[in-house]
Amino acid sequence: MANDETLRSLMFTLSYVLMKRRRDVTSADAQRRREVQRRVAHRRYFQQRHKRMIMMMIAQTSRPVSGPPARPTRVWSSIESTDWWERVVMREFQPSDWLEKFRMTKETFFLLCGKLKPRLSRQDTRLRPALPLEKRVAVALWRLASNVEYRTISALFGVGRSTVCKCVRDVCHAIVLLLRPLYLRPPSEQELEDAARLFSTRWGFPHCVGALASLHVPIIAPSSNTHSYWNSRGWLSVVTQGAVNGLGQFWDVCAGFPGSTEHSAILQNSTLWARGCDGFLLHEPPLDFMGRPLGFLMLGDAGYPLKSWLLKSFPESGALSDAQRVFNRRLERARSVADEAFLRLRARWQCLLKRNDCRMDVVPTMILACCVLHNVCEVHGDEFEERWEEAVRTEESPQPADEVSPAADDRDGEEVRALFCEYFLQQETQQRTLAC
Repeated sequence: MANDETLRSLMFTLSYVLMKRRRDVTSADAQRRREVQRRVAHRRYFQQRHKRMIMMMIAQTSRPVSGPPARPTRVWSSIESTDWWERVVMREFQPSDWLEKFRMTKETFFLLCGKLKPRLSRQDTRLRPALPLEKRVAVALWRLASNVEYRTISALFGVGRSTVCKCVRDVCHAIVLLLRPLYLRPPSEQELEDAARLFSTRWGFPHCVGALASLHVPIIAPSSNTHSYWNSRGWLSVVTQGAVNGLGQFWDVCAGFPGSTEHSAILQNSTLWARGCDGFLLHEPPLDFMGRPLGFLMLGDAGYPLKSWLLKSFPESGALSDAQRVFNRRLERARSVADEAFLRLRARWQCLLKRNDCRMDVVPTMILACCVLHNVCEVHGDEFEERWEEAVRTEESPQPADEVSPAADDRDGEEVRALFCEYFLQQETQQRTLAC
């Protein structure tokens, strides 16, 4: 009995080994056959592609010289209709159409194209013609002005959706690289004096060269670190800080901070803070104000710390003196130039008003490009339609407000603010005396 059991066990083991060996051999044969078929198909595909390329080159080089030129062949892309751009926009658009669709005049548009040419110009190849420079810029401006979907712009301009995305990215990068040093840069010493003179005559605030404000731009949920982009109003955003001169033009912009970042933290991590602390706003020789030497300064809201070069209003309460109330009125009146600049920026470039669905690495560049384009339009006197502001005033997501603790205020800043309180109160008294 014991021998029978041992023999039966041995036979079972031998059968299992033989069956496993047969399965392994069969599987290896099938895998080799699949690999051979894949290589054959791969080689056949490249042979056919190579043959098509050779036939196309032969056809292009063998065309007769006389006769109408043939249309260039596109190998990897379908031929889209470009009639709307070539006939309607370039030939039939009226000045009002250019202003409505591209937010600038035709003359400014072509000036912009000329300045961006060193970065955006492309050459035709045998396989496809390059997209014209003007068309690439127009695609990007249409997106920035309207924030419509890529597929809508794709059908409108007769290009692929990936081409629209690439145009927006390339044009925004080119604007920041080439035009920011020309249209959005820190003012020179002479420009600081001119800005102070403008704020004094137009807004009644002497020594002021700029107003500071922040803007939250709606975004879709980023792929990482999403919690830091929720702002105090409960929606996702990135924060932009901008310094504005008396004409409503930006001269310093810092963009791309998560929506939960405090305005004071953005300021302290910006180049403007470093310049202010290093004496960028000092004047040599110092200017006299109320018997005290004083340099230039800027105006901010309650979200910024009080400094000797950055003033803000007193917190509203019933305990404010007459001088403090007058100071608050004068400061808010002068600082409104920054709020108005951000209002016109968002009304003109509505990609900053509606939820931006671009990747997070593109959003800061897009914001900077819009600020540069805002200055371009303002410098060249392009008309601004008041009806564009309706979309901003009726937005569903109001801007978050920020407030910094009084403990962060600087003692020198309090002394400067007290001087202005005394100065404005004297002016008010003199005006009442003259009125009587």
